[in-house]
Amino acid sequence: MTTHSFALHIPDAELEPEPLDPAQILSGTPEVTGKVVWESADGKQIRGIWQITPGVVTDTEADELFVVVSGSATIEVADGPTLTVGPGDMAVLRAGDRTTWTVHETLRKAYAITL
Repeated sequence: MTTHSFALHIPDAELEPEPLDPAQILSGTPEVTGKVVWESADGKQIRGIWQITPGVVTDTEADELFVVVSGSATIEVADGPTLTVGPGDMAVLRAGDRTTWTVHETLRKAYAITL
């Protein structure tokens, strides 16, 4: 991470493995990688890149804004909308949203999370 202003080419960024809890995987063998590129001093603001390969997983979300760089997914929000996202799409997830992600093509996103 850096403490200075920066630019990063998201499609070429090297990511590190972020193992999924097997209980989250509903179908397939999805693999997650990611990289935190900036975090506030108090740890409540996080910026980064995240990627997931095809499959179906569940999650409980943080307060997040993200932009899809590549790939596609359908995100079903329990008691809420179903979001279909692909390259260039921006989405907002609310803290506590229970989601089911059906990843059609390996999805890479840039995100901003508030804890």
